[in-house]
Amino acid sequence: MCRAYLVEGCADTQTPDQVRVGEEQRLLTADRTPGGHRDYPERAVDRVIHIQELFAAGLCSKKIVQILPCLRDTDGGANESATPDLVGELEVERDRINRMIADLVRSREVLDEVIERAGASFAPVPV
Repeated sequence: MCRAYLVEGCADTQTPDQVRVGEEQRLLTADRTPGGHRDYPERAVDRVIHIQELFAAGLCSKKIVQILPCLRDTDGGANESATPDLVGELEVERDRINRMIADLVRSREVLDEVIERAGASFAPVPV
């Protein structure tokens, strides 16, 4: 078991409040010590990292609660609990992320063009 401060400190953005919210949303579970401190299983650090990755991918906590039982904590790979329905839902999420990536690439290309054109107007004139 590991203390809450280890789970809270496992990533730069994890705070005690975020860990408590994770418990409230059933993303994490902890036992309690006789003194009332949270005591997490060793795999909790990996689980928090996976949760943060799923949030960063744009998934909501309700969807993450559905996904977590289907992931191995050690490497995030699928375990035997993954269902075809879940796979379909994840494919929809992946497609959404791919569309976002394509939009970002287009935005970067526009910025590159503006930077190139604007930069050219400030280039020194050869003598």
